[in-house]
Amino acid sequence: MRIWLGIFLGILLVPLVLEVAYSDAASISGRSSTVMEWFDDSEGDTALPAYQYLQLRIKDIGAEGYNFKFYGRLADDFNDEVDIKSRLYYAYLENKEVFKGLGFRLGRQFISTTAGASMMDGLSLNYAINNNYSARIYGGGDVTYYEDYDIEDLIGGIELSGKFLDGDLLTEISYLQKWDDGLLAKDLVGFNADYDLNKNLWLYNELQYDVLSERLSYVLLGGKYRFNKPLTLRTEYLYSLPVFSSTSIYSVFAVEEYEEVMAELTWKKSRDIQFFGRYTREIYQEYSDANVFEIGIEKLRTGKYSGYIVGTIRDDSDGQDLYGVKAYADYQFMAKLRAGLGVHVDVLERDIAYFNTDDNEQNETTSTRIWVDAKYDLNKKMNLKAKYEYIESDLWDYYNRGTVRLNVLF
Repeated sequence: MRIWLGIFLGILLVPLVLEVAYSDAASISGRSSTVMEWFDDSEGDTALPAYQYLQLRIKDIGAEGYNFKFYGRLADDFNDEVDIKSRLYYAYLENKEVFKGLGFRLGRQFISTTAGASMMDGLSLNYAINNNYSARIYGGGDVTYYEDYDIEDLIGGIELSGKFLDGDLLTEISYLQKWDDGLLAKDLVGFNADYDLNKNLWLYNELQYDVLSERLSYVLLGGKYRFNKPLTLRTEYLYSLPVFSSTSIYSVFAVEEYEEVMAELTWKKSRDIQFFGRYTREIYQEYSDANVFEIGIEKLRTGKYSGYIVGTIRDDSDGQDLYGVKAYADYQFMAKLRAGLGVHVDVLERDIAYFNTDDNEQNETTSTRIWVDAKYDLNKKMNLKAKYEYIESDLWDYYNRGTVRLNVLF
């Protein structure tokens, strides 16, 4: 089966590559992860998927400054119950400065800008004009995992960046086009800015404009203020309008706007303990707005134990209410062993109106997820992770899920 080839690559091929890299005076590092899972699908059949991940970095390959990076997986299900795919996440050659200020990245890579994001097989050029201004241009094949793509599925764009006010103000403007089977599918413009005022006030925004539909498709406006006391206030406004490919059937359907206003207050009691409270107003067009309240405490991992407890209440005048709690705690039992226990419980209360009548039926659904996890360090470069979950709901009864992962660093 294909997964055995992946295990062979992770266990046997890596030392061979190391030997080749050594003989060529290149520097190689990375991680190999062998993962086994088991879980029940919706029909009660047990799936046994296995994955072999390989993350690889070869520095100064062939010549100084030329680096190669690779990350992918081979996958298969021993019981043939679920359709899982092998993936090539990225594989590219790069040099951050071929000439003064000019660098490149060639191969499969992830492109992320405010105008849009995608996986691309192609070339990205980065040019630092000076310490304050830079530009990036990219183009190639647009990769999609859910279907095959051909030579006419293309992506291209440009991004310009600048620093102002002694580096406190960072701005970027970007432009992206996607072509599907030779037809223009998406045409987007993005802009984002970050401004840090005296290390106390941080303002940020992201804007995306859909040229084809001539309207804003995404807006994020936010601010974060650090008080003199150990308090931090963060506020955000979010606006989202789905953007479908012009070649997709979904592009002919009407889409609804979604807006969200959020305020969060964090109190850092000590270096490793903090409390937070968050309020979110969800704003819909055809449904009533909802108020979401969250409050929690978090213990950061600075010592032997860490964890969190979070409570959530969602109040909706249409009757779509939610009450939930999340909790997790882990402990360092010995130098090489750390284990934890977690639970998530959500209770969804719904008023269901059949055939748009006034006779509503009250429905309540409880979902529960309980898990234990552990990590054991076999040595400094090898560790074993395991996780067992019990998942239950009123709709799907219950099932078990387990994962075992062997990580090897080199």
